[in-house]
Amino acid sequence: MQHYLDHAATTRLRPEARDAWVRASELVGNASSTHGAGQGARRLLEESRERLAAVLGCDPIEVVLTSGGTESINLALKGLWSARAGGTDAIVLPDAEHHATMDTVEALVSAGAVARGVRVSSTAAIDVADFRDRLPGAALATALVANNEAGTLNDSAALAASAAEAEVPLHLDAVAALGHVPISFRGLRAEAAAGSGLVALSIAGHKVGAPVGVGALVVSRTARLSALLHGGAQQRGLRAGTQDVAGAAAFAVAVELAESERETEHRRLSALRERLVSGILTRVPVAELLGDPAHRLPGNAHVLFPGAVGESLLFLLDMHGIAASTGSACQAGVAEPSHVVTAMGRSEQDARSVLRFTLGRTSTAADVDAVLAAIADVYARASGSGPGERS
Repeated sequence: MQHYLDHAATTRLRPEARDAWVRASELVGNASSTHGAGQGARRLLEESRERLAAVLGCDPIEVVLTSGGTESINLALKGLWSARAGGTDAIVLPDAEHHATMDTVEALVSAGAVARGVRVSSTAAIDVADFRDRLPGAALATALVANNEAGTLNDSAALAASAAEAEVPLHLDAVAALGHVPISFRGLRAEAAAGSGLVALSIAGHKVGAPVGVGALVVSRTARLSALLHGGAQQRGLRAGTQDVAGAAAFAVAVELAESERETEHRRLSALRERLVSGILTRVPVAELLGDPAHRLPGNAHVLFPGAVGESLLFLLDMHGIAASTGSACQAGVAEPSHVVTAMGRSEQDARSVLRFTLGRTSTAADVDAVLAAIADVYARASGSGPGERS
């Protein structure tokens, strides 16, 4: 039996979303066509957009459907930077962002942008004062609603208010937060001047049980944003191409269900996480929970296992039928230390010794029990398996 504790990477497709996708996929018609079949597809597409907007607290026209979170982030950052008017070429970027953001900013730096780093705390929370100090004259700013590795929740309202005060456009990455915390694009935009403050917000469907390959960027009506894809006037001209009606229908169903369950699941997953963390710390006393102990995603347990290499822990857990993840990125097959952990002020060795367990709607007490039954032996076997010490 597999025990899946990697819901932050992706989660199981919801049956309701699958059924919505199948029904919609049987429709024949391009939503941009003017004949009856096309307009039938268009109605379903726009109904799905309206349902997404109702949950996200925005206007339907502000929902730009994409292929997922990475495209949404790229569209926001590259689009805002390309359409910048006046000011500098600076991009305000906290030090513990997701690689989709970091790599996009790196590409923009190669095109002439200047990255202004922002400190994070020892719990991976964005330093709001430092963020505010970096804003004056910037072309744009970006930040996570919730850290995807450490699970720490950031003060999105304070970040948005700071950007609005500085009259800098802000993008928020809400991919990890969707379905776990309330999101109101309209509420976070309160008091923002036209074209500044929160202007864009990214989400992805597969984090909440929609199919992989569907996401959205919420873009305010007043945002100055250049398109990445050209070839049509779909979605305010911000994302050309034939729109995925079936994906949108499934996405809307999954987001609605995630929102309807959110409070109940928050309590249930928080209790499961606390049981998991306390059990790990009892069995491996040197282990340490990273991230904010209270203000965090309910299903996230980001744990440091001193003296063990994360990849070794993963391999051994997998032998027990347990799926988790490390806090590191793997590029070209070479494991790297977690930039999030080093940004929190930890050593490179610590950054190689973390595991991220993430629980979701299909998680059970049996999944937690499986980890607790195996973790002491797994840690004992993995300890001392660092570089130069492996057999």
